[in-house]
Amino acid sequence: MSIAQKIESGPTARSGASVQALKTKAETALVEAFGNAEASLPGGAWLRGLRKDAIGAFTGRGLPHRRVEEWKYTDLRAFMREAFPLAPGVVPDAKTAKALVDAALPGADLSGTHALFFDGTAVSEAGISAVSEIESAFLARIIDHPPAWLQEDVAEVSGHVNEATQALNTALFTDGAVLDIADGREIETPIALIFASGDAAGSVATRNVIRVGKNAKVVIVEAHLAPDAPRQVNTLTQLIVGDGAEVVHVKLVTSREGSIHLGRTIARLGAETNYRPFQMVLGDGVVRNDLAVTFRGEHATFDLGSALLGNAGSHHDITMVVDHAVPSCTSRELVKTVLRDRARAVFQGKVIVRPDAQKTDGKQMAQALMLSPDTEFNSKPELEIYADDVVCGHGSTSAEIDPELVFYLQSRGIPLAEAQAMLVESFVGEAIDKAEPEAVQDALRALARGWLQSQA
Repeated sequence: MSIAQKIESGPTARSGASVQALKTKAETALVEAFGNAEASLPGGAWLRGLRKDAIGAFTGRGLPHRRVEEWKYTDLRAFMREAFPLAPGVVPDAKTAKALVDAALPGADLSGTHALFFDGTAVSEAGISAVSEIESAFLARIIDHPPAWLQEDVAEVSGHVNEATQALNTALFTDGAVLDIADGREIETPIALIFASGDAAGSVATRNVIRVGKNAKVVIVEAHLAPDAPRQVNTLTQLIVGDGAEVVHVKLVTSREGSIHLGRTIARLGAETNYRPFQMVLGDGVVRNDLAVTFRGEHATFDLGSALLGNAGSHHDITMVVDHAVPSCTSRELVKTVLRDRARAVFQGKVIVRPDAQKTDGKQMAQALMLSPDTEFNSKPELEIYADDVVCGHGSTSAEIDPELVFYLQSRGIPLAEAQAMLVESFVGEAIDKAEPEAVQDALRALARGWLQSQA
């Protein structure tokens, strides 16, 4: 039976006793895109095999939909009615490239150590290779004959094809950054990975692999710029944090109407590590950021801050699984959401405490500020505990701006719009405080302030 070109997710085709799920137009287009691009995708024979396995798994599963528990509130099959063609990967000129770097995080100078990608293709690298403590490369240039650690890590992640969007990333990724930070090194300047897109509708898949050595310290800024035209982005960052290392990982996504951003971070933490990610999402479109964090060594800390700013029918989703696989680790998650004008947001946070993970300390909090009556916030915190000696908890709130606080500010001569903006900025600021360094933190605050002013 041929695959139907336009079938909704519910119906199936029946022939005798067999039942075959019919593919949507987008699912069919994605599989065909892989077939057309397979020969030109980077990677040796070892990776080609993984890519075929991944697209096979995706073909069987299709895009996740509301019947998949982890995607209950973000029905990707409904959002992605059609799949955009793969972006051509045209490299911009030097002037345009500089403008993109400058626009990545206004106010925080990221030009010193950065790598720029355009339409999923490496464009330029400035300053990173000059840092003696870092071995860096573009993934597409070394993936044919990678070092042993890189092949092992990419193969480990790519071999897990149960998650459809991760399988799709394995099948289609074209390029990304590879960073290997030496043991005991402290990188003083933030390393920026900047991803930009062209002015035509298209789809992009990228993969970053970052290894941080024992007792090393680094700040990584991952910026995904708002495209000039609708884009479908699938990006995955693999992070291996060595014992005693400290990593701040700031991810910024600015989106536009009609775009879909699917981001995933897989972090594995060694003993006594300190991993502090911060994620900010603002603008329109559909954005989903997944985090999968596993504690592999004792006395490690994971401390997440997140700010989601949605408007005009946007849909922002942050979903994570924190796996306490060993004893005596700490996890904290603080998600702040501000919504207006039919915006929707989703928070799903699962903390798993394994049977041997005694002395676990895990807490999560999701808070939403609803600036319009037509907004929606879906919160699903979960605790899955199999150990006895633990301290775990979660909470979730949603509310409007407190009118008494607004009145208090007005009574001191502050205009209504400014009073509301001050309260919203203070609300989001608690999460932004987790970002580092100060210049990056200030730039993020300025972005939040600009978003508030644009909505006034």
